[in-house]
Amino acid sequence: MIALFDLDGTLTDPKTGITRSIQYALERLGQPIPAVDDLTWMIGPPLIASFAKLLGGAGDAPEALRLYRERFSDVGLFENEVYAGIPDLLQDLREKDVRLFVATSKPHVYARRILDHFDLSRFLTAIYGSELDNRNADKRDLIRHLVEQERFDPARAVMIGDREHDVFGARANGITAIGVTWGYGSRQELLDAGAACLAEDPQGLEAPILRLTGATPRPAATA
Repeated sequence: MIALFDLDGTLTDPKTGITRSIQYALERLGQPIPAVDDLTWMIGPPLIASFAKLLGGAGDAPEALRLYRERFSDVGLFENEVYAGIPDLLQDLREKDVRLFVATSKPHVYARRILDHFDLSRFLTAIYGSELDNRNADKRDLIRHLVEQERFDPARAVMIGDREHDVFGARANGITAIGVTWGYGSRQELLDAGAACLAEDPQGLEAPILRLTGATPRPAATA
């Protein structure tokens, strides 16, 4: 029984730290600075691709990412908060012998600091993220790497996330995806990507995780 969790928009709400760090990078580049709410589409997908889209080409994207990290690595990663109900959910799943992993496109060096800071690492078997050179930023590559390292049966695992990238990454590796609606992807985005079901709040996640990983006993067959 395995559950992979996205980080941003799933376990924690990183809106303030990410959007302020994006604005910082744009200001340093002399670019127009959109409002915070106009930047939330960048929460979740790999940032290098999102900066290329935002700037109208890939040319300045590496420098934008470098400047983003200049602020994020010092200040932005802690401008963040854990969604209500997440610690209780993780505790309950651990008590039911579900092995818990984080699979995030965020560099793992930042993900670990965030999860340690908010005391969520204690629930996790391991934390997987991208490298600073953007290796494994694509969720398909990241989850493939995780499965290879941990050697579990994908049919006994689920991926929980708020964006289509989480669903695509899971399905590319034979893992069922559960979408969550409190993050930054829309319900339609998640359903169109192929999420098996949606959860409206953390309290509603435990049952489908147990069911889809085979942890819930099936009713006895009747004659």
